[in-house]
Parts: sequence; C-alpha cells; structure tokens
Amino acid sequence: MTLEDKSVIVLAEDDPQIASLVRYRLEKMGYSVHVGEDGQQALDLVMSVRPDLVVLDVMMPVMNGFQVLRAIKESPDTKHIPAIMLTAREMEDDMLKGFDLGAADYITKPFSPAELAARVKAALNNGHK
Repeated sequence: MTLEDKSVIVLAEDDPQIASLVRYRLEKMGYSVHVGEDGQQALDLVMSVRPDLVVLDVMMPVMNGFQVLRAIKESPDTKHIPAIMLTAREMEDDMLKGFDLGAADYITKPFSPAELAARVKAALNNGHK
C-alpha cells in the first residue's frame, strides 16, 4: 500500500483506552486514523478530511453516533462514506436503527480488535478502495 492509496478512517470514540487500542490496530494495518472524542468532533473530521470509512461509537457526548451517521448520510458530499457502528448497546432496535440510517456494519462491545480489523477491511473492500 503506497502513501497515495492509504485509506483514511475517522474513529469516533470517547473512551481513550478503546480509541487508543483501535487506532493502534488500524494504523498497524497501514490505515491513517483520525480520532474524534465526541460526535461533533467526529462529524467535523468527516467533513474536513473526507475519510474512506467512519467507525462510530453510538454513545458519545455532544452528538451520539446515530446523529453523526444521519448527518453524514444526509450530505451529498459524504453520503457515500461507509460507517461501522461500534457500541455497547446490543439491543436489536439499536442495530436496526443503525442499518436504517445507512450503517455498513454494527459491532458490539466488548469486541475483538482482530474482528474489528477484519470488518474494517471488508467495508473498505466493498467500497473498492
């Protein structure tokens, strides 16, 4: 993977330990990762860097992951960006809401970093990056 092909990922996660773990794993795979600590920061990053993928925690301060996903999917400039929801909420209604809003995948915490990495890779491959 050359620098020009390096996929860019925005990670929205308010838990510093989880954000660090996920960032480390994804950067080790060769991705460029930008971290937003709340929903508004994540949305601002998405709008400015136009990533290839977004990984969104659902329960975040300022804006929750569903609100961020809705904003991404409503913008003509970002609606094509796939999003993986990452959350401690295992309720089927939450999963369905995420998919209804346009999420490409949904992973519940606790999660395996290897599984997340595989799902990120699959989502990016589906986007033909």
